[in-house]
Amino acid sequence: MAVKPSDTGGYKQSQQPVFILHSYPFKETSLVVEMFSHDLGRVAAVAKGARRPLSAMRGMLQSFQQLAGTWSGKNELKTLHALEWMTGLTLLKGDALMCGFYMNELLLRLLPRDDPHARLFEYYAQTIQLLSTLQHDAGNAPLAEIMRRFELKMLQELGYAVPLTHDEHGEIIHADETYRFEADYGACAPSATKHGVVIQGATLLEMARGNYNSVTTQSQSKQLMRYLLQHYLGDKPLHTRQLLVDLQGF
Repeated sequence: MAVKPSDTGGYKQSQQPVFILHSYPFKETSLVVEMFSHDLGRVAAVAKGARRPLSAMRGMLQSFQQLAGTWSGKNELKTLHALEWMTGLTLLKGDALMCGFYMNELLLRLLPRDDPHARLFEYYAQTIQLLSTLQHDAGNAPLAEIMRRFELKMLQELGYAVPLTHDEHGEIIHADETYRFEADYGACAPSATKHGVVIQGATLLEMARGNYNSVTTQSQSKQLMRYLLQHYLGDKPLHTRQLLVDLQGF
């Protein structure tokens, strides 16, 4: 992952581990490629000529495969020079594929460009690996649990406080009590606010432990994460989220 001055201006990043999040047409023959990189966070770069049928770059632009990217440039929009295979993962399919697209859309919406998040990159890679091991008919429950874990990890890594073990006053959450979780404050007494979602203390503690076996935890964690994501995403809905809800009730 060498960094050195580039002949075309700016600094050149070589062999940087990346995942492709999205790409879209740019001018007549090129593409803008949105990448999630290990050391530099989300990076946008122009893949010149990638829309041409014989472009060597075209076949490399696959989501959910870890690649080594080389690019240069000092502006926000870089120039992509090369992509190489790093690891070959089983192609995502079915609901697992839709979950992958959902994760990518979350990162595109919430992760600023050029903001490094190495631990989130590694967790994303682990989640893609896990999704790639699931069969087409793996079922709704394991995928929903995987998505809850990723949503929570992403918000925490991006600096959005999601306190699960203590309430707004720093007091320990009690499993047998009921709270109202408000995005700006965390768990509050139900009488303290009309905002947020009602949730059991047991659910918050189970989420903190990464345990989603309980039907109640599955249901309430889905409501909580949907509320928090809507709060941070604003009025524009996630296209893949709505599709998952329509298809499987995620």
